[in-house]
Amino acid sequence: MNKNELKPARVFEQFAKINEIPRPSKHEEKMIAYLETFAKEHHLEYKVDETGNVLIKKAATPGYENKPVTILQSHMDMVCDKLVDVDFNFHTDPIQTYIEDGEWLTAKGTTLGADDGIGCAIELAILDSEDIEHGPIECVFTRDEETGLTGAFGMKPGFMSGKYLINLDSEDEGIIFVSCAGGINTAATFNFTREDAPADYFFMEASIKGLIGGHSGDDINKKRANAIKILTRFLYLEHDKMPVRLAQFNSGKMHNAIPRDGKIIFAVPATEKETVRADWNVFCTEVEDEFHVTDGNMEWYMGSTDVQQVIPEQVSVNFVRALQAVDNGVLAMCQDEALAWMVETSSNIASVQSEENKIEIVSSQRSNVMSNLKNMSNSVKACFELAGAEVKQSDGYPAWKMNADSKLTKITVECYKKRFGKEPKVVGIHAGLECGLFSEKYPGMDMVSFGPTLRFVHTPDEKLLIPTVQMVWDHLLDVLKNIPA
Repeated sequence: MNKNELKPARVFEQFAKINEIPRPSKHEEKMIAYLETFAKEHHLEYKVDETGNVLIKKAATPGYENKPVTILQSHMDMVCDKLVDVDFNFHTDPIQTYIEDGEWLTAKGTTLGADDGIGCAIELAILDSEDIEHGPIECVFTRDEETGLTGAFGMKPGFMSGKYLINLDSEDEGIIFVSCAGGINTAATFNFTREDAPADYFFMEASIKGLIGGHSGDDINKKRANAIKILTRFLYLEHDKMPVRLAQFNSGKMHNAIPRDGKIIFAVPATEKETVRADWNVFCTEVEDEFHVTDGNMEWYMGSTDVQQVIPEQVSVNFVRALQAVDNGVLAMCQDEALAWMVETSSNIASVQSEENKIEIVSSQRSNVMSNLKNMSNSVKACFELAGAEVKQSDGYPAWKMNADSKLTKITVECYKKRFGKEPKVVGIHAGLECGLFSEKYPGMDMVSFGPTLRFVHTPDEKLLIPTVQMVWDHLLDVLKNIPA
């Protein structure tokens, strides 16, 4: 299969155009301009709110005028991550795609942007079509979903007018999502004034790369290694043996991704350098054994490096202890028997970045139970406060509660069964969706979320299962045709 044979052609044509447009989170101006131009060229009514969300309207096809307005919604920004040795500028360069193993679309060393570019492409393909039966449609494209849900937060009631909303930001074909987790980001900052290391100290650099990483909500239960926690473990072990002086700790990029690589620079008494090397070799072997199923391609490095100023000893000790102690991973599974397989509450240490006079840590907590979300985020906050850090938390975003009487869910399930001859799964998701915020601003709006199969989102391994795009397209058109009048 080559890219010219991808089906449905109209969707993949739009996706190819979208991947030519730089659209990092918080920098979606070129995508907004493209959507405005698209609406004008197709003589479609549109509007852009003060936040940057775009809404394009399309009238009902003949015979469907009496159906209620249905909203199709996706976000226009993408997570920007690349392999460390790839030269790529997400603000200027187009995403380069290729087909892998005959049925997966992926990118060359970068994130693919199918989260949620493929949702945008489906919407644009519908707007561009003249042979689809549907009632009145509002296609909504929100901005900055990945780093702050800025578009959904900033959207004012009344911007959308539909009764039903189909979110196209899910990643498992055959699964219809009807609820999602809420979330809070917790950031901790250690401030200090650097100082010289003792004269008899030897400087070393250690790093890890090649981890799988993944989405901090959808993949948090898959037992994948976290580069920050691994490097912290080693520093903590060495602190127990000798006075280690930390100089640099850098790992992770996105608040909603499991960190895949990282590097530390530290100094130890020169007499202990060979002990540290031996400890590192043993440590690497042990960690590889722990994660041999999920992260089989770990790459380790240790070597000497240049002398530089270090973090004050007590700040360094407190920082390492806090990172060693702080919760990371799944805290609780859902208590409801029918959802016992689903994560309820979790936390992810997402990034650590050291600068001249501070180290900043970013973490994210998620839960489908808002009281437990607050408890989890407070546990993380307290851990860093005990270590002397300044801690700030975001306002967070709400969970989307399941509507047991949803007409849209019923229609979506029935259309799937008729189309494919099997039952779809109807579930909640541990990741955050904009539906949570929409449910606050538009009480009573009936919503579902579904989409084609994606894997390894938020990483350079992100890929889209090509056949599932056709399945989602066919399913969506059936739903639009069967929206009740």
